[in-house]
Amino acid sequence: MKINRIQLNCRRSSALGGEMGADPVLLLFRTPVEYIENGAVKRTIGASAALLTSGYKQSFRPVKGNPLRYDIVSFKTSAADRQYISSMNLKQDVPVELEDDFVISGVLRSMQSQSMHRGKHFSEFMELSMRLIFIAISDASDNCEKSSVEKIPHYVKLKKLRDSIYEDPVNTWSVDEICSELHISKTYFHRLYFAAFGVTCRQDVIESRLIFAAEMLKNTENTVTEIAEICGYDSESYFMRQFKMHKGCTPTEYRRRAKTTEE
Repeated sequence: MKINRIQLNCRRSSALGGEMGADPVLLLFRTPVEYIENGAVKRTIGASAALLTSGYKQSFRPVKGNPLRYDIVSFKTSAADRQYISSMNLKQDVPVELEDDFVISGVLRSMQSQSMHRGKHFSEFMELSMRLIFIAISDASDNCEKSSVEKIPHYVKLKKLRDSIYEDPVNTWSVDEICSELHISKTYFHRLYFAAFGVTCRQDVIESRLIFAAEMLKNTENTVTEIAEICGYDSESYFMRQFKMHKGCTPTEYRRRAKTTEE
């Protein structure tokens, strides 16, 4: 399997369709979308993933005037890849609604990071990553019953909070204020959050800020010091240490590699 391109955090206000090219495409929609299935107009409620075959004619439109937010991967498949996809019984050319998009989005972030380093196992890494995504979509498609994680108290509010953290990474998230709104103790909140998502709230806040910092390094001319301040870091050295742990390189090196990749 050959990856043509990976683009994360895309936005558009118009329909997304045939301009994506002739090769198969994977789309991770972070916002609801409207599409047509068997002649009927349908809408997703939250996050969804769509595997589009080559020669697809499907288009996806924003809902209620809100812009589409999505990640996209374009790729080429071999006969073995197509056989594997077929064996997964994946729905194709229509979105599959996801209870949680963080598994797939995490894999996509890893793929984008790997594409900048391109080690000797790059191709194998990409193929295995795509298979993980196919498995996640297949599981989501087969899961018709209510997930046990949704039985966690306050799950809906916790999921909304987590989405908000990634939507607004520079916000000062106060656990005291969150617990006050939920009418629960901090100890109970931390236990529920970890049970729901497998990470702490603080880890998600850090992750969201470092993702935002990486986007700023690629798309702005802000200095590393300015980016650290925007992302809520009082110490530039602490920001740089966390960024290197997250991306495997310093902010300056990440910016250089990003520009080299674009060229």
